[in-house]
Amino acid sequence: MYSPAEVAKNYIAIGKAKVNLSAGRMFLLGILAGIFIGIGGLSSTIIGVSIPLASVAKFAGAVVFPGGLMMVLIAGSELFTGNCLLAIPLLEKEITVGQMLRNWIIVWAGNFVGGMAVAAVAVFSHGAGQFSNGLAVSMISTAVTKAALPFSDAFLRGIACNFIVCIAVWMSFAAKQVQGKLMAVFFPIMMFVLCGFEHSVANMYFIFAGIFGNMVPEYAQAAVDAGIDSSALTVGNAFTGNLIPVTLGNIIGGFVLVGCVYWYVYLKKNNK
Repeated sequence: MYSPAEVAKNYIAIGKAKVNLSAGRMFLLGILAGIFIGIGGLSSTIIGVSIPLASVAKFAGAVVFPGGLMMVLIAGSELFTGNCLLAIPLLEKEITVGQMLRNWIIVWAGNFVGGMAVAAVAVFSHGAGQFSNGLAVSMISTAVTKAALPFSDAFLRGIACNFIVCIAVWMSFAAKQVQGKLMAVFFPIMMFVLCGFEHSVANMYFIFAGIFGNMVPEYAQAAVDAGIDSSALTVGNAFTGNLIPVTLGNIIGGFVLVGCVYWYVYLKKNNK
């Protein structure tokens, strides 16, 4: 495996390659990452929906969800949260702030399209009708909870989440073989799901799966019958209640707490 210092040094070239992608390729790779994370989110909901004990259901979902990031890293794609590590080549003055922001904006938009695409397919293919509409009810319930978070809660959970996600990405870069990369990713990602932290890209899928599900009369009625009030589940609340504060928190967690810290420890010149 590579040492932490070698990972930091290697990421300079990785980051430079990321920001030098054409806008079209960057956007397409962003869509793929959104799809991969969305599939992880959908799978985690499916496996937990029929388990009556909430803690066991959450654990089962957490075990499945890391498959999304595994696909991102091994198959090749661009994930906004992982790209918060661009702090390293930025602080080394190998890329500019403009290049980093261009990458973040394009990749975030691609992730959004990919996540919404998975949500749309899951709902409008009537796949959400599984378990006597229980899957749709779970989708709507999850979306309502996420969209109703206070700004401060969403922001802090976003910080914690991307600290863990970027540590997982960092650990995957330390491994030289595929199996090592998969093991490096699995446990940290499982832990962030278990802790209930907030991942902006995953939430692009989770929240819009609920919004789309609420558009289907039979799913909306099933949610009402289950005692769920989805009146506040709107696109506006999706952004103000979750995606904006979580994205900002993700930037702090990944850019500052991982990227800046490891740059300072391993790469800053004349560091004592």
